[in-house]
Amino acid sequence: MYALGTETGRRTTVDDVFDRLHADIVTLKLEPGTRMSEVEIAGQFNISRQPVREAFIRLGNMRLLEIRPQKATLVRKISQSHILNSRFIRTAVEVEVVRRACASRTNLDTVSFEGNLDRQKQCVADMNIDEFHDLDYAFHQLICRAGDAAFAFETIASNKAHVDRLCMIQLSSQAALDNVREDHAEIYDLLKKRDEAGVIKLIRHHLGRLDQTLSAARESHSDYFED
Repeated sequence: MYALGTETGRRTTVDDVFDRLHADIVTLKLEPGTRMSEVEIAGQFNISRQPVREAFIRLGNMRLLEIRPQKATLVRKISQSHILNSRFIRTAVEVEVVRRACASRTNLDTVSFEGNLDRQKQCVADMNIDEFHDLDYAFHQLICRAGDAAFAFETIASNKAHVDRLCMIQLSSQAALDNVREDHAEIYDLLKKRDEAGVIKLIRHHLGRLDQTLSAARESHSDYFED
């Protein structure tokens, strides 16, 4: 599972707690509406409550936890409006990233791209959704590096996190996973050709798949949504 903020700086206990809870929330091991206890989490990690409290605050700032004074903390339900806002931000950033990648004189890291795509194909065959999820993050990180815009990946990843729970609901078939993999393979081919117009159109299409995913998730898991 990809963990935010792990590429730079020294890791702390707060990071460890945050990463575990973040992963459990986005993979729906902790379902929307689940009650969270600082005391219980501290006990699981055999640590004091302070690092847990700080991790809760970080998750709250990401709108993944609902921290209510004098009441139980809850795993926040999914907000359709926030997801669509996040998609808007991510699209704007990623379009500029692929523009830079197409204009860059730096050669693509073909070994990493092709290795990632090969592993995606195997994950589809094996229905290994957790690893496919990680490879998805890694693929979009490679695009940022291709555009000499590694700095942009944290923004993409933090906005992508809000879509991950939808993907865990709906991307549970080989056909759905393979659609994403095929998008990735075509994005890579267009980047190799420096086809700016083509790759921008495909990025918009790729991120536009969210509309159908969101609609299906609302129909099958309406209790997961707050709006």
